[in-house]
Amino acid sequence: MSPRPTRRLVPAAREELLTLDQLCDELKISRSTFYDWRAKRRAPRCLTLPNGQLRIRRSDLSAWLDGREEAA
Repeated sequence: MSPRPTRRLVPAAREELLTLDQLCDELKISRSTFYDWRAKRRAPRCLTLPNGQLRIRRSDLSAWLDGREEAA
């Protein structure tokens, strides 16, 4: 039986994490709108920190926005 590959714990590059306020400012929405979208599972993916605060990866926001583009 071959040994399991070692998992790297150090990320290749640091990615920008947005706070909820930054996300709401960027999208020009209220916090209540964000929480409504999140309850309906329509919001971008979020990370929950140990203190309960939310963070959104810039790449997750970009992918989420790309998925909402309409063909012209």
